[in-house]
Amino acid sequence: MKITICGSTAFYSEIELTRAELEKHGHQVKIPRLALEAPKEFGGGKKTYFGQYIEEHGGIDAFEAGHKIWDLKGEAIKNHYEKIDWCDAILVVNHDKRGVAGYIGGNTLIEIGVAFYLKKKIYILHQVSSQLSYKQEIMGMKPIILNGNLHVSEV
Repeated sequence: MKITICGSTAFYSEIELTRAELEKHGHQVKIPRLALEAPKEFGGGKKTYFGQYIEEHGGIDAFEAGHKIWDLKGEAIKNHYEKIDWCDAILVVNHDKRGVAGYIGGNTLIEIGVAFYLKKKIYILHQVSSQLSYKQEIMGMKPIILNGNLHVSEV
């Protein structure tokens, strides 16, 4: 099966481990482009993570609507949508983040929506937190909750 992994960049290590595990079982797997080579104005010559860079440089409101960072963020989002179009299914890696078990952030939510629209299977690694105000939207897209088990016959 062709699988695209979705999830917060905070789960980078877990996403890579999940990819390796799925590939051991014969799946083709794509993951998010979690880091991009930083342009000159962002320090150049090193990898940068959008969220981390933004937090370290004054927060979201420090970057006006036309700022180059938003072009780069948009490119990364589009790139991942193309991976969702390519796959048979997405797998959402949703570990604990900031005290929220089964965390799914805004970007991952819209990736789930794209997969739903494209009629892709949607797998979610752990139960979705009831602390998320949009849990009902996620559940309405009929995901298969794996309860941490990647060794099911469907995946």
